Amino acid sequence: MAEMRVPLERAVHRIRLCSVDELAPGEARRFDVEGLRLALIRIGDDYYAIGDRCSHEDFSLADGEVWSEEFEIECAKHGSTFDLRTGQPCSLPATKPVPVYDVRIEGTAVWVEVG
Repeated sequence: MAEMRVPLERAVHRIRLCSVDELAPGEARRFDVEGLRLALIRIGDDYYAIGDRCSHEDFSLADGEVWSEEFEIECAKHGSTFDLRTGQPCSLPATKPVPVYDVRIEGTAVWVEVG
């Protein structure tokens, strides 16, 4: 009988980043937590978390401009934009995606799920 391999699920845990009122709509902020560098972005009442390193060059995405209508953030160094929902680059020179993380709001706290 053939051996059956089941993929292991990665353990997911949550990290509290801030309160909902600490980030204004259209604002991005960098968080360094548990060895991760994250950018938290607020558009309206929705929050998005992505890896804070531009995949083209190691530069903070939280320092860039938030394009609220497009759900994108622009890297301030070379102008690449990234989709906040998927992490995919939307413009050159970046060609590789950045990680995205699930965000949960509980009460007034903003939590990110990492794993």
